[in-house]
Amino acid sequence: MTPRPPGPDQPTTTSPPQSPNPNPSQSPTPSPSPSPTPSQSPRAGTTSGAGAGAGAGDGAGARARAWAELLRLPALFTVPGDALAGAATTGNRPNPRTLLAIASSLCLYEAGMALNDWADQAEDALERPHRPLPSGRIRPPAALVAAGALTAAGLALAARAGRPALAVAAPLAATVWAYDLALKRTPAGPAAMATARGLDLLLGATATGGGARPALPSALTLATHTLAVTTVSRGETRGGSPLAPLAALATTGTLAWTLTRTPQAPGTLAWTLTRTPQAPGTAPSRCPAAVPARHPAADTLRTVLAAAFVATSGRPLLHAALNPSPPLTQRAVGGGIRAMIPLQAALAARSGALASALLTAALAPAARRFARKVSVT
Repeated sequence: MTPRPPGPDQPTTTSPPQSPNPNPSQSPTPSPSPSPTPSQSPRAGTTSGAGAGAGAGDGAGARARAWAELLRLPALFTVPGDALAGAATTGNRPNPRTLLAIASSLCLYEAGMALNDWADQAEDALERPHRPLPSGRIRPPAALVAAGALTAAGLALAARAGRPALAVAAPLAATVWAYDLALKRTPAGPAAMATARGLDLLLGATATGGGARPALPSALTLATHTLAVTTVSRGETRGGSPLAPLAALATTGTLAWTLTRTPQAPGTLAWTLTRTPQAPGTAPSRCPAAVPARHPAADTLRTVLAAAFVATSGRPLLHAALNPSPPLTQRAVGGGIRAMIPLQAALAARSGALASALLTAALAPAARRFARKVSVT
């Protein structure tokens, strides 16, 4: 991910070169001062980032882009995999309630994005004046209303998926609001963000019809990665120590190693023939044995996905560890966010859900393409 270019409040201007005066005895005639162009005016509603067209500040396209920046739309591609990975742990195929869980997750995620910028207005005015709120392209009350409406919609969708799903979505929404309004700059901030991601995966499991307990290992894996990325993100505007990227890099390697291990797939206990003392002439009894059912295709797929996870997250983290400057740290955070997609897909493959794993992995190219137009951080 490339660093965000200067915004409308950070114009880069150069003075036109002065032509030499051929007659030193004559004073040069002062030229009239040029009128400020719309792109130089501090009130201009120009957009930031690549692809911002001149004169589009007052159009519907500029407003749409401003909301896309506020809600960080490319990051939405990292959300459906939470519910799909959670559904995979139940041993059931995704069903309409899984789709409701995905829709609920999308709403709650975007509510957190809008609320995040509303809560960070003062900080963004100094460090990111090109963001939609400090640049004036979106009014702060509109962002707050959007956060509230999206939260209500997310809870309503979870309620449609059933009481177990709502029982997970309610603390998820509370965690999102607590993080943005109170916990973000405290030592508990990264843990709160990690908790939100873990709950999001549990939302998919409970909505699909399973319990939360079988999904806990996958939720813990996703939460651990989120904890590492959030810790690194604390230095994305000012830079910082290489310790956070190094710790995140070590976490990435550890998680990738655990993904390649062969766990027991849910609901696929292998049936084996056991010989026990029994009456003569009777057939041997069949009983379930605690032996994991092997899925060679799933094993191969999750190994490939684990490698993709390491490549997506590990390389920018290594660069940030070698030089923890703001641009490289932002790239590391962006890479960590995009790496959630192969991680979710690997978790689904580890549970034996090949279709969910492939569907989740297919979101990665779109996330990468849209991230070139709108920043995910």
